[in-house]
Amino acid sequence: MTERVPAVEWFRPTPEPVLLGRRGRRTGTYFFPPTDAAGRNPAAPDEELDEVVLSRRGRIWSWTTNHYPAPPPFPARDPFRPYTVVAVELAAERLVVLGLLADGVDPGTLRVGAEVELDVGVLDRTGDREELVWTWRPVTAAGEGGT
Repeated sequence: MTERVPAVEWFRPTPEPVLLGRRGRRTGTYFFPPTDAAGRNPAAPDEELDEVVLSRRGRIWSWTTNHYPAPPPFPARDPFRPYTVVAVELAAERLVVLGLLADGVDPGTLRVGAEVELDVGVLDRTGDREELVWTWRPVTAAGEGGT
């Protein structure tokens, strides 16, 4: 049986994929990823932060297809395949979150402002272990993910 584990602690792939962020108790400012490296609100540097679940849907703000290998810690692919990174605006959080485009989605179909939702992708496979990451998948008119 394949062990499926999240590649980072702020992503929970099951039962429904969610991203975890932080939110300031006083200012309501959101941060992602929920690490000290993500920073703090300069107007409230000592504010207490709570862990929160971020919106699962957002709108495409921008995207790019990279035609060069990703740096570590991303695994080397042989043969190399271009990959698309999508910047998604989460309206409720007033935050832009980057993530890979879901497998099987043609980047030529993407449009700024199109709605997308969280999905699960495999970052790396080693033996009987898969490391999982969040991806973004376009939402169809019927409200379900699809290509």
